[in-house]
Amino acid sequence: MTFTLNPDQVLQAAEALQRQCHGLAKASGWWTDMLSGRSLVGEYAYMKTPGFMPPRNIAELLCLVHSEISEAMEGVRKGLMDDKLPNRPMLEVELADAVIRILDLRRAGHEIETERFTTFNGANVARYHLKQKDKAAC
Repeated sequence: MTFTLNPDQVLQAAEALQRQCHGLAKASGWWTDMLSGRSLVGEYAYMKTPGFMPPRNIAELLCLVHSEISEAMEGVRKGLMDDKLPNRPMLEVELADAVIRILDLRRAGHEIETERFTTFNGANVARYHLKQKDKAAC
């Protein structure tokens, strides 16, 4: 079976999802300073600077993604349904939460250049260890 990556289609879908996820996060107040009301979009700190409190800490945002993945793992380990959406498996809900956080973060100012995004996806399709015949040999 062969798979052909359609970069334009991938980018259109990714950009639409990013706009939706980031728009909802902004509308919900996640990107607004609680004291001043100032927008925090595009403001990050990559490392601690003495005496400087960053508006949004990239490490914290990445840890939030990690926490969603950890919750998904806990749902799998214990066979749980989600507590907020009890008719859905916890795995499904927490993975969706992780994707939403990633897309929100990407749209907010850490966008991967279009060319790089399609290059990464193309490389993943072509990777040696992802091919079925090579997996079977392991």
